[in-house]
Parts: sequence; C-alpha cells; structure tokens
Amino acid sequence: MLNVILLGLVSFFADISSEMVYPLIPLYLSSRFGATPILVGFIEGIAESLASLLKVFSGYLTDRTQKKKPIAFLGYSTGLIYKLALILANSWLAILGARVIDRVGKGIRTTPRDVMVAESAQKDRTGTAFGVHKALDMAGSALGILMAYFLVRYNQGSTNYRFIFSISMIPAGLSLLMFFFIKEQKHHQIKKREPFWKHFKALPRSLKWYLLVVFLFTLGNSSNTFLLLKAKNIGFSEANVIFLYFLYNISASIFAIPAGRRSDKIGRKPVLIAAYVVFAIVYFGFALVNRSEVMVGLFILYGVYTALITGVERAYISEIAPQEFRGTLLGLHGTIIGLTLFPASMIAGVLWTVIDASAPFVFGGSLALAAALTLGVVMKDNDKEVSV
Repeated sequence: MLNVILLGLVSFFADISSEMVYPLIPLYLSSRFGATPILVGFIEGIAESLASLLKVFSGYLTDRTQKKKPIAFLGYSTGLIYKLALILANSWLAILGARVIDRVGKGIRTTPRDVMVAESAQKDRTGTAFGVHKALDMAGSALGILMAYFLVRYNQGSTNYRFIFSISMIPAGLSLLMFFFIKEQKHHQIKKREPFWKHFKALPRSLKWYLLVVFLFTLGNSSNTFLLLKAKNIGFSEANVIFLYFLYNISASIFAIPAGRRSDKIGRKPVLIAAYVVFAIVYFGFALVNRSEVMVGLFILYGVYTALITGVERAYISEIAPQEFRGTLLGLHGTIIGLTLFPASMIAGVLWTVIDASAPFVFGGSLALAAALTLGVVMKDNDKEVSV
C-alpha cells in the first residue's frame, strides 16, 4: 500500500499544479480573448481528443516494455512545459497548444500509473487502492483550486493569470521528486505479446460491453468547463466559480475511499450504475438551476459521482483484463473517453449556443440514464480475468 500512497502523492502535487490553472482557462479565454462557449468547447475537445490517442499506445508500450515508472515520469514532466506555454501564450491558438501539451502528458502517464496502482494493491482490495489514489488525487485538486480561489479573490478585477501560472510550476516539480521513492514491481516475462485485437473475441463479454457503455455515457459528458460557465452564467463571480470547483474536488476526495471499499464488498456494477444515476441527477439539476444554493449542492453531488466512478471503473478493468493486456485495455478505456470528449464538447457548445444553456445538460443527463440502463442489463457480475 506504500507504493499506492506514493503514487497518490505524485498525483496530489501534480493536481495542485494543474487545478490552480484549469478553472482559470475558460475565464482567461473569455475575459482576455473573447472566447465563446463554442470556442471553449472546441479547445477542450480537440486537446482531449488529440492527447487521448496516446493512451492506448502508452498502455501497449507499458505492457510490452514493463517500464511503467519511466513512462509515467515522462508524462508528468510535461506539466512544467504546459505552465511555461501558458505564461508565453498571447492568443487562443497558443492556449490550445498549451492544453494539447498538458493532455498529451496525461495521455502518456495515466495508464502506466494505473497499472502500478493495480499491481501494488492488496488481494481483493483493488477498489480500495484506487480509492486511496483517487482521494489523494482529488485532495491535490481541491488544494490547487483553493489556492487559485484566494489568489483571484484578493485580486478581483485585475487577476494576474500569468503569476498564478508561474507559481503552479512549484508543485509540478514536487510531483516529479516523488518518483525517486516509488518502487516499480518487476514481473517474469509473460508469453509473447501480440496486439490485443487478435484476441478480441476472447475478452470478457462484460468488458467489451462496458467499453461501449463508456462511449455512450461520455458522449453526453462534456468538459467541466461548461459547468463553470453555467455557474458564471447565473451570477457567480470568477472567484466564487473557482470555489464551487473546489467544493466538487473536496467532495470527490472525501468519498473516493468509501466508494472503492464499497465496490470491493458489493461488486463494481452496482457502484458504477449508482455513479451514472448521480451524474444524471446532477446534469438535470444544472439544466434547471437558477439559485446559487442549489448550484453549490450540485457541485458537491458532482464530486460524489466522480468518487463513485473514477477509481471503481479502473479497478474493474484492471481486474477483468488479461494480465498481458492490462495496460493496453486501461489505455483503450482512456482513449475512448478522450476521443469521445471532442464531439461531446462540441455538441455541448452548439446546444448551448443554438438552443440555450440548459440544453447540453439535458442531453448529458439523458445519455447517463441510458448508460445506467445498458450497464444494468448487459454487464455480468461474475466475470473474472481471463487468459488469452
């Protein structure tokens, strides 16, 4: 479990750095460059999609070389380059370039890190291990957002974005230092590795269905920037928008470990279905909300959704995937999400602009309910890891 905690600290410091910046991006784009919701959706969508292509290749490389730690370190090191690119940016195109750098790094690091978490988990406690990692990850996010909140709040009307981007490089450097304490588990050589698609038919049925469910759900799960824009749209100040995002992250951090433990006891399927239902409630709430206190509650509940799904779905895939393809399939899961985020964000931006600000949330909530229904019907509880 020590390795899990150390990997969690890597994410903790990296997310302090990232989340000091992330909630400022839509505000920076709209206030400095006059970006519309469609342009924000385009920037977030293309950045996520381009970077997501690397996740499956990163997973394949992780499986093939078993060099998980160096690959993850490379991915986390891009955080410093990202912040430097933001500091130098002087147009929305430059911001797009910076976001691509950031997402490329995430595409490289996520899979090898998740494989290390799965390998470091105690027997029958995979969900707990991912819950611990996610709790530290989201705690870092919450702290980074809180720092951004105070920096913006006490400079209201004259926010020095570049200053915030600069100091966010410090925790990014600390995250890299954590790698010196992580021990990478070595494994005996597994049989000759072949592309997983040659054995696709032999993969568990529920795994294939779950990847389809992930696609369906993500099509309605647009970038979180739209949640922030919605909050600003009903009257929250820039500082208070950031504070709402803090509440979301701290909520996810608090509930991540209980969610992981619960999935160890009752299985992954009920927890995943609950996550989709909670997401639907949140998105329908965003479609209807016009009161500030309700908005606060929705951001907290959105954190509960994140706690329920993020670690649990990775635990599910890492358990059920054949060992020789664990990294590849975790990467494929990330690639599906990332690629689908581009049309999802574009659809949300168009619905917001052409219809109204509630339309993308009605769309997303409906797809979440469809995903929950599909998951309940087609995914079996008793699938185990298979060898192909």
